Amino acid sequence: MSEIVIDDIKLHYEKYGDKGRPVILLHGWGQNTEMMAFIGEFLKSHFTVYNIDFPGFGLSDEPKEAWGSEDYSAFLRKFANEFGIEDPIIIAHSFGCRVALRYAYRYPVHKMVLTGAAGVRDDRGIDYYAKVYGYKLGKKILSLKPFEKYKDRFIKNAGSEDYRNSSGVMRSTFVKVVNEDLKPLLKDIKTETLLVFGSNDEATPVEKGKIMEKLMPDAALVVFENDDHYAYIHEAQRFNLVLDAFLRSDYE
Repeated sequence: MSEIVIDDIKLHYEKYGDKGRPVILLHGWGQNTEMMAFIGEFLKSHFTVYNIDFPGFGLSDEPKEAWGSEDYSAFLRKFANEFGIEDPIIIAHSFGCRVALRYAYRYPVHKMVLTGAAGVRDDRGIDYYAKVYGYKLGKKILSLKPFEKYKDRFIKNAGSEDYRNSSGVMRSTFVKVVNEDLKPLLKDIKTETLLVFGSNDEATPVEKGKIMEKLMPDAALVVFENDDHYAYIHEAQRFNLVLDAFLRSDYE
């Protein structure tokens, strides 16, 4: 187990291997280094792999205030600078893909593998706004003295599971992150990118992967049939074979 302090935030990370091009592993929301460890073990013979707990997850400290993906990307750049990491390969899942996309938009990235990638926001119709404003109105009403006892139950039952499982600064961070739409950036991200989606992914449907493939100049989509948002873990051996094919030319 290793840690480093950046901007007064303790960051936990794991390192695998000590040769070849650097690889950075970025986990999804509510996850940690354990979810990506099998990738580090697989690649350590050919690369130097850094597997991090994002601030607010695993053994890392929370950020001091609500962050968006841009803040996480800037923090990742500081981490990279600490270890002299330039032009890395980034392998990311879900929320980690938002950070990877932001990073690749601003800094050189050799290749990316994005699985269950978040970042393309749904088109928002009247149903969405009715739900949002209904929630805000509900919170306001339940802040009145006669109804205060119902407020915690209302909040607990509202929103997504990830929102309900977050608290404090991380709940505010979650709201900030999920309201971002990275689609306008995609046309300018020229990094060679492999997109891996599960055909039954409900969190980030494969249609989002198709949009990314269409808009990114050098992206290809691989679909794991009959699997979901965690296809890369459920089919870890197959995912590693896909990595092997995509990264073999970079092996040392």
